[in-house]
Amino acid sequence: MAPQQNHPDDKSTFDYPKIIALLEQQGKKLFGQHFHFRQQDQPTLLQLAVYFLQDQTKATELKINLHKGILLSGPIGCGKTSLMTLMRHITPPQNNYPLKSCRDITFEFIKHGYDIIHRYSDGIIYETGAKNYCFDDLGVENNIKYYGNECNVMAEILLSRYDLYVRKKIKTHITTNLSATEIENFYGNRVRSRLRELCNLIAFTNATVDKRK
Repeated sequence: MAPQQNHPDDKSTFDYPKIIALLEQQGKKLFGQHFHFRQQDQPTLLQLAVYFLQDQTKATELKINLHKGILLSGPIGCGKTSLMTLMRHITPPQNNYPLKSCRDITFEFIKHGYDIIHRYSDGIIYETGAKNYCFDDLGVENNIKYYGNECNVMAEILLSRYDLYVRKKIKTHITTNLSATEIENFYGNRVRSRLRELCNLIAFTNATVDKRK
């Protein structure tokens, strides 16, 4: 899906306007004909496309670390989940990832307990093996109790994912409408600190409006 142009030098070989147009077409197929990219979102789209195409030349220019994951931040309704769904269409197979709602993970925790933390970190319990993940809507879940013990499920998973990144370079992607301060308030300074090393921050501008309206 990613058009390329052959170049003799080390410049980026990707035709980004065409790639973004193709992504918009795919978005219309998945989400309906009303789907479109707004002009003010073009910088965010470019950064995401550069990252998921693993374009080292352009990534260096934009100061994006291709070895980290993505923390996609923005207001409610700006299209974070839709974008992360679309980016799977241009991501190399070895870097692909399932999207998992943080809210659904907490419900799984209620049903299955602490095994769920292993499922989304090292995968040992379920013999699935560690893999890339995108955790969608970080912050919508609440602290829940399992047999009377309160557990911040996503905080534990993210800390485990950081260890996994250090050991095996497995990537973690996240979408959230929380600010950095809110992340620290919800999950603690340790998680906020780890996220700086775990993810590139890509944020929608304040001008982005709720696309659901």
